[in-house]
Amino acid sequence: MKRIVVFGGTTEGRALSYRLADAGAAVTVCVATPYGAEEQGEHAGVTVLVGRKTAAEMTALLGGDALCVDATHPYAREATENIRAACAAAEVPYRRLLRRASAAEGAVYVNSAAEAAAFLQVTEGNVLLATGAKELSAFAPLGAERLYARVLPSHEGIAACEAAGVPHRRIIAMQGPFSRELNEAVLRQFGIAWLVTKDGGAAGGFPEKAAAARAVGAKLVVLRRPADAGADFETVAADCERWLKCE
Repeated sequence: MKRIVVFGGTTEGRALSYRLADAGAAVTVCVATPYGAEEQGEHAGVTVLVGRKTAAEMTALLGGDALCVDATHPYAREATENIRAACAAAEVPYRRLLRRASAAEGAVYVNSAAEAAAFLQVTEGNVLLATGAKELSAFAPLGAERLYARVLPSHEGIAACEAAGVPHRRIIAMQGPFSRELNEAVLRQFGIAWLVTKDGGAAGGFPEKAAAARAVGAKLVVLRRPADAGADFETVAADCERWLKCE
């Protein structure tokens, strides 16, 4: 039985792992956190490993006859670099599953959370941070009176909000993606003037965020994706299935 290792934690990674297992592959899915494992769920033929891995640990895992699919988040730059290095060291084929990018007319695009915070320093109005917990600390200089943060309902998410100075009453701990209606309700409820987010693509609910911001007159600030090359779900899935059929 051929072995495929999927570095996941995304909707596409989960769907790919199920499809390849159903096609007869022995699939190992690596996720960074228990939350990722919870989202991955259980499926016949799929083994789930939890915990962030170094490039050396990845290389050891990939050793032997295997194919590797990097289905990590578009913004997981360090993970992708380590996965590529591990595949080269283990001499196994590498495929990058990369969800399509989105576009939002009228949005302010920046290269980093720090750049977004600097831009917002000279603006007025409440700010909703929907970038994920790792970027929150960059926005602390804006002041607690302006900040709202939407994070996963986890200890790490709440701790990141606390470290960034976001008051508990301004923490929205929910698991997305969210509908346009819910996004719009949150923006209206808290009088949000600026919505800061990443381009998570359709799977990450980006179109719904953009539509909600337009509906309420909030401005969208988008952290640009790191430069990367890859293919969409169907292309990678078909490529993996061809590899499974090769002798």
